[in-house]
Amino acid sequence: MKIVDQLKQSLTFNQTPRRIISLVPSQTELLVDLGLEAEIIGVTKFCVHPAHLRKDKTIVGGTKKVNFQKIKALLPDVIICNKEENTKEMVTELQKIAPVWISDIVSIEDSLDMISKLGCLFDKENKATSLIEGVVIERDSFLEFIKNKKPQKVAYLIWKNPYMIAGQNTFIDELLKLNKLENISLDLNSRYPEVSELELKKAAIILLSTEPFPFKEKDVEQLENVLDKKVILVDGEYFSWYGSRLKYAFNYFKSLPI
Repeated sequence: MKIVDQLKQSLTFNQTPRRIISLVPSQTELLVDLGLEAEIIGVTKFCVHPAHLRKDKTIVGGTKKVNFQKIKALLPDVIICNKEENTKEMVTELQKIAPVWISDIVSIEDSLDMISKLGCLFDKENKATSLIEGVVIERDSFLEFIKNKKPQKVAYLIWKNPYMIAGQNTFIDELLKLNKLENISLDLNSRYPEVSELELKKAAIILLSTEPFPFKEKDVEQLENVLDKKVILVDGEYFSWYGSRLKYAFNYFKSLPI
């Protein structure tokens, strides 16, 4: 069986892989929703959905650094990675242990393609199709909900000290556009550029993400006082997780005071 990942790499399997290590939290959740929880043998410390998973599975490290010996000892049939979340150097080492399937996500269509491809890889096509249909229905409902909304300029902060925002050509930027939010970042060379407080003043709304930096309500108050702008704390998982969580993201977007 030959499977092509989203980097156009061809992987060959003698049979459907049943021992899975996932090094991408949003894709780990997707695998569970595809009915593959029993087949998952290793995850990262950031794979927090479903909550019990880290107690039941072997934690092999994070998304940028893993224990290769621990992964090798688990005898995986396949390792699931992502171009952005995992490093190229890490993937090179992992490929010496088992086939590595890599996603590359910038748009919602990329996400739907990823769900479809993983459904084929693990013989879960029907569940994948159902998930895709659910996402499309919710997206179309949201587009109807937001069609008359006026665009607003936004800065989506992912880090503090220094401040960093989601830039162009990112999945977050794609979802901002879907919400009719115009990214203040015009930097095409950096996906997550640093910005000054002065640059943040170009935005009508500042969104503080709960991940990767864990912004809190106190950060909202601080920035509101400094910038005299509307600042909103948002759930970063709904803006950056590109698996089955997308199905619930659109109702979340409807609830935001923007």
